[in-house]
Amino acid sequence: MPNTKTSGSPGMKHLMQGMQVRMVASQVSMRPGSQTLEHAATNVKEELGNSASDLAKTIAGANMTSDSVVDSAGASFIGITTKVASQVPGPIMVLGLTGGIPYIGASAMTVYTARQAGMASMGLLHTMDPGVASTLLDQALNLQVTYGAVMLSFLGALHWGFEMAAYGGHQGYSRLALGTAPMLVAWTSLGMQPMEALAIQWLAFTGLWYADSKATIHGWAPKWYSQYRFYLSILVGVCIIGSLAGTSYFGPVAGHGFLSHELDMLREERKRAIPNKHGMLPGPVEAVPAGPEAEYYTRIHNRSKDQEKTSA
Repeated sequence: MPNTKTSGSPGMKHLMQGMQVRMVASQVSMRPGSQTLEHAATNVKEELGNSASDLAKTIAGANMTSDSVVDSAGASFIGITTKVASQVPGPIMVLGLTGGIPYIGASAMTVYTARQAGMASMGLLHTMDPGVASTLLDQALNLQVTYGAVMLSFLGALHWGFEMAAYGGHQGYSRLALGTAPMLVAWTSLGMQPMEALAIQWLAFTGLWYADSKATIHGWAPKWYSQYRFYLSILVGVCIIGSLAGTSYFGPVAGHGFLSHELDMLREERKRAIPNKHGMLPGPVEAVPAGPEAEYYTRIHNRSKDQEKTSA
């Protein structure tokens, strides 16, 4: 079989070199896929690039099939996310980011008040009463939980708007149920302890983003909606995890929550202030059985004085 010469054709030579480079990560011969360190670096770079690109396409939802993100220049993670983000209407992007600022502030306030309450409970903060510090921490947590419930309800209500506008066609009860579920979870979380409520809301935000990505793929929402919701979920998730970690670490009782600690202290104060109406009552007076020869059943005596007489 005659040898094929490629040196006489610069275009063919360039094509063969390109094919050789691309085959570095896909050889199926008996030799290793990475024969040199340079080849191994190329393989790793290709795999990382492909993984990042796949992640960006997953975040982009329905946009993974859009012509705006399949060109060679935009096939990377940055290219895909940048092009999809550019499709989000300006007012929605601005107001969406602005709406996240109060939540960031609420999370920061929770961590700050947790640190103050922890220091006050250990006697390291003399300018603030421990009860006041714990109350401020409770209010900060409730503020974050309440704002999170509002955000969940709002994100769910968007699907009702899509249904009323018949975006992607009328979907009926399926889309309406998707819009109602976040509101029910948010409302339920308001009756929980703040720490538990934050954990439930984190799960709700994560689950709602997954549902939104599926809705975007099925055409129930704009093509940019999945990626827009992803970054909002990341923002909320970081704030919630930061609040939970900060409260557990800096709080009055690390790892147990401050509410149970405060309730135990209040119970002890109540026991000291309000005497028991039954059972064993502490004090010098004691009621004992009178004995079989007595005309009465119970004898009430001063225990301290009787002990002094006995010892004398």
